[in-house]
Amino acid sequence: MATRSSLATGIGRVLIAVYGILALAATGRSVVQIIEKFSFAPFAYTLSAVAAVVYIVAMIALIAPGRFWYRVACVTIGFEMTGVLVIGTLSLFDRQLFPDDTIWSYYGMGYAFAPLVLPVAGLWWLRKHHRTAVTTEPTPSAVAAGE
Repeated sequence: MATRSSLATGIGRVLIAVYGILALAATGRSVVQIIEKFSFAPFAYTLSAVAAVVYIVAMIALIAPGRFWYRVACVTIGFEMTGVLVIGTLSLFDRQLFPDDTIWSYYGMGYAFAPLVLPVAGLWWLRKHHRTAVTTEPTPSAVAAGE
């Protein structure tokens, strides 16, 4: 029997839901931007697509149990935090680089700063559940025994 990820309980469920919502928002936004007006701001629209992939992978990593997915979540959410801070800062100072907004522009202002708060909450949640997340992985003997 598969074990349930300890990350997908309590506040973790809220994080997963918010990652899912932002994954849908960023995917929809990037698809429309790339199809309709890619030549206007190719860098910004590509970043929107990257953000969509980051949100999708982070959501999956928070749902899936085991050490591997815990590490994927840490890397993905760390990358997200870096992206929000770098893109947020660049969008403040270089308007030519961002003639149109991305989900991470101005630290996620267009999304009520959720892109800025979410990785902080995600990294906190991962840190809080480090031990249980990496020890809930079923052992090979448990899998063989059908546990």
